[in-house]
Amino acid sequence: MTIYIVTLIAVLNQVGFSGSRVAVSLYALELGANAFAVGLIVASYSLCPMLLSIVIGKFADRRAPRPLMIVGAIATVAAVAPPVAIAALVWWMLDALHPLLGFVWNVAVLYLLMGFRRFSHAISAIVAALKASDLVAARRALAGWRGGLTSDLASHEVAKLAVEQGLVDAYRQVFAVLFWFVVLPGPAGAVLYRAAALLADEWRGAGRGGDVSPIVREREIFGTPAKKLLWLLDWMPARLTALSFAIVGDFEDAVYCWRTQARAWAAEDGGIASGIVLASGAGALGVQLGGPLPVLGGEPDFRPDIGLGDSVDPDLLPSAVGLVWRALILWLLLILLVTLAYVAP
Repeated sequence: MTIYIVTLIAVLNQVGFSGSRVAVSLYALELGANAFAVGLIVASYSLCPMLLSIVIGKFADRRAPRPLMIVGAIATVAAVAPPVAIAALVWWMLDALHPLLGFVWNVAVLYLLMGFRRFSHAISAIVAALKASDLVAARRALAGWRGGLTSDLASHEVAKLAVEQGLVDAYRQVFAVLFWFVVLPGPAGAVLYRAAALLADEWRGAGRGGDVSPIVREREIFGTPAKKLLWLLDWMPARLTALSFAIVGDFEDAVYCWRTQARAWAAEDGGIASGIVLASGAGALGVQLGGPLPVLGGEPDFRPDIGLGDSVDPDLLPSAVGLVWRALILWLLLILLVTLAYVAP
């Protein structure tokens, strides 16, 4: 019933305000006011909106989002803190009973949070479909993986989007999770990152060229604290992932693309962190990512060009998977060396 009460109040308010113009004008005429005076009285109803609407609007733009952002910050903490605390508490209790139990808990949580299998299975399905010249199946597999319409995509565009999605997913679900797992005690860091990433994705705005209705705008403001938290958590692992791609790929081109092209992706999905990963990955592979994409029944979606070399060919997909695998092996070797150095007498 709340919406009906609000509607009734709005209607009564409008009727009362508009009716008062007529009533005041008639009362002024009854008191002997001339036409000029009545005109001034009626015009005064528009005087305050004319003089104050811009000033009040600017003040509201500066001040109004703050309460919503404060609520968003409280909601972010309320959503992230419990799973992080539970994961850390269970690890602490199991580790106190026996270190092996704590280790098993860490491995179990890390296995559930890391999505490398989903990434590799999606890439494998697209590779198999493109090798069989089944473009429809490749489009269907890509749509099931990243979402969105894919019916107008050519084979090289399917391959390009698969590489982009694969690099970003490998970072979000493997490298960043692994980094925070190592940095914070137990599985708390991995849970923290995945929770922050899920919240930022759930409370994101409409995106470039999307719906900017008041509800979407308020949700974007509400989700700002979650996006700020994710940006903070992304700062170091995104750069380490880019450096890893450079080491196991074409180092010079990867670093060049990272330095000169990553910021161009800041307005796209994933922000600057995805831009760093994609630019370095494109340079390491020697291909071009980004660029315009066809949109069904509309203008193309113009995206920044990142990378160097030729456009993505379907035969390049296994090379992208190999790049991720080599970078992951590099990370695991470094973690092993650091662990051995820590436990060695």
